[in-house]
Amino acid sequence: MMDTQSFWNERFGQSEYIYGKEPNAFLKASAFYFPPGGKVLCLAEGEGRNGLFLAQEGHQVSAVDLSTEGKRKAEQLAAENNVTIDYTISDLNDFDYGVECWDAIVSIYAHIDSASRRILYPRLVEALKPGGIFLLEAYHPRQLEYGTGGPKDADMLVTLESLRPCFQGMQIPHQAELERNVTEGTFHTGNAFVTQFVASKPAR
Repeated sequence: MMDTQSFWNERFGQSEYIYGKEPNAFLKASAFYFPPGGKVLCLAEGEGRNGLFLAQEGHQVSAVDLSTEGKRKAEQLAAENNVTIDYTISDLNDFDYGVECWDAIVSIYAHIDSASRRILYPRLVEALKPGGIFLLEAYHPRQLEYGTGGPKDADMLVTLESLRPCFQGMQIPHQAELERNVTEGTFHTGNAFVTQFVASKPAR
């Protein structure tokens, strides 16, 4: 069976940007939540479309992903647009997020299993600065009925009910489970059922 890194290297290894070059629509519409010029970390950043958008908005962007092919294409995309993304190759579970390091952490279709989420998400809360923002869009288990993208394993899909316990004590300015049209390259195209979640760490 192909390991996860090899899977994504194969998928990202083609010349086409398979999820497109435009940012995720929910991220673009929600960027007003982020402190201006902040340090932003993009999880499972892939080919760099979301990091590019945030860098163009004036943020200091870091990214983490398993795929060396994703990094290559993200850095190429950033260079073409005269911005910089600090991109680290790492499993999300192994990355050093630090403590109170980030003004925002972005999780756009960064699907991991439920056991890993219960460990990882509290670490992300610790890694946010006071006033920092966590923003997520992920496929909901109902996405299995749609077949327009995302993992085929329900344990990799996300509900609000599963998220809330990981972000206790944070303010939640936006949370939704909804159907929307997701048109992002070859692999995310058509009506989909997604979970959206924005959490704000209380300022001191």
